[in-house]
Amino acid sequence: MAIHLSHRDEIALITLDRPEALNALSFAQIDDLDRLLDGVVANEARAVLLTGAGDRAFCAGADIKELMGRTLMEQRNAAARGHAVFAKLEALPIPSIALINGYAFGGGLELAMACTFRLALRSARLGLPEIKLGLIPGYGGTQRLPRLVGEARAMEMIMTGRAVAAEEAERIGLVTRVVDGDLIEAGVAFAREMTGYSLPALGLARDAVRRALDLPLHEGLKIEADLNTLAFQTEDSKEGMTAFLEKRKPVFKDG
Repeated sequence: MAIHLSHRDEIALITLDRPEALNALSFAQIDDLDRLLDGVVANEARAVLLTGAGDRAFCAGADIKELMGRTLMEQRNAAARGHAVFAKLEALPIPSIALINGYAFGGGLELAMACTFRLALRSARLGLPEIKLGLIPGYGGTQRLPRLVGEARAMEMIMTGRAVAAEEAERIGLVTRVVDGDLIEAGVAFAREMTGYSLPALGLARDAVRRALDLPLHEGLKIEADLNTLAFQTEDSKEGMTAFLEKRKPVFKDG
């Protein structure tokens, strides 16, 4: 299997492992990723990191050889399958962090955008070059990129196929942080900024922010009030407030 799951204490690490093909994303890897995501949840990880083997690419996109000669229904089903698996990643009850080492193109960038956060080395380059093949993104790129960088920048990147360097990606909101040194260690350190918190609270916070992108402000504020009220019903909220008053570190139990 050209994709692997390992663990660093409370943090899961998924590695695309086809460095000879710049970790190109095959249909088989999409299926394997689906199964590994189930394993992440079953093993009660508190965050998951995704990266690519080697130092040249996170994932350079789809395996082009697999795209040739398919019927209309085969293509439609493959897009739907990619959407479903990436949506499962996006909906995980824990933070997901793409660690971008090198190229993140096409389906690789779409995979990274399905994560909650993206960290990138300064050498990383990110783009959706499908237009250069006479195609458009098919694994969510036209939908997630505008939500991250805005319509105008997304339109320019998609319609020109231009890749952006890590610093520009950070500036426009495509990358959360640009990091130096060991990317895995940076990812672990970043994840641990969150793994000690209540998972229900983290999930409610993420849901509230994501709903902001789909609703008018007054409707979003109603959603925030509802989710805030739910947070107050958790045992973790009682523990957090009690610990604050007692001047001690809270012990959250995800309840």
